[in-house]
Amino acid sequence: MLECLWADADGVPPLDRGLAYGDGLFETIRINGHVASLGERHLRRMQRDAARLGISVSHAELADALERAVERYAGPAPWVLKLLLTRGVGGRGYRPPEPAHPCLIISHSPVPAVPEAPVAVDIWSHPLVIDPLLAGIKHLNRLPQVMASRAMPDWAWETLMTDVDGALVEGSRTNLIALVGTVCITPPAGELAVAGVAREALLEALPDLGLSLEERAVTDADMTRPEFAGLLLTNSVVGGVAIERISEQRLPITERLATIRSFLADAVGS
Repeated sequence: MLECLWADADGVPPLDRGLAYGDGLFETIRINGHVASLGERHLRRMQRDAARLGISVSHAELADALERAVERYAGPAPWVLKLLLTRGVGGRGYRPPEPAHPCLIISHSPVPAVPEAPVAVDIWSHPLVIDPLLAGIKHLNRLPQVMASRAMPDWAWETLMTDVDGALVEGSRTNLIALVGTVCITPPAGELAVAGVAREALLEALPDLGLSLEERAVTDADMTRPEFAGLLLTNSVVGGVAIERISEQRLPITERLATIRSFLADAVGS
């Protein structure tokens, strides 16, 4: 049975494997009043990725926790719910206990400011190396993202991360979409640190938006093509944020890019 802990009332056991080894994963869900934006997608991802880690949790347990959290914290203003699932207490050593007793730590916070205008971003100087075993999972070991964010200059809203060949793959807290003509370019989930639910919703909607998909990293050559129409960052809390500048490089902001951003704003309720 899933144990639920409220971060504002309960203490986290010091021997919890999430704290000791990063043995778990999390979801960050925007709540507008009592409505969880992309809520079903978040729950499906958490259950699916928990299964990849060998952590047993049911959809019904997660849905019940979400409902209880909304009842506990909901107010008139948008807010952010964090569901942090660990394998539970397991004592010393990497080998997980059998059976494990999963723990869900529940917390909330205000919605961060959503940029009204396109933003400037930086590029982290170190390549992002993805372990295929953990690709796409929003697991608890986010040290590369921590280090990238720590190095981000004050003028930047986000820092972009590259693969070993120098192509752009994602942001420290966002997924990346390049628009070239009517083609959206973004790496496949198996090459991402986090495969976001806002990204997932957008990719499913591309045919309705008159767009097609090419799954690969974004190269410098893409951004010099005459039909290049801009870069967009996606995130389930803020929706879509257009990039106007990478360091000193100016990027186009097009109507087609605005259409995608509008879809994402509706999807997350921003």
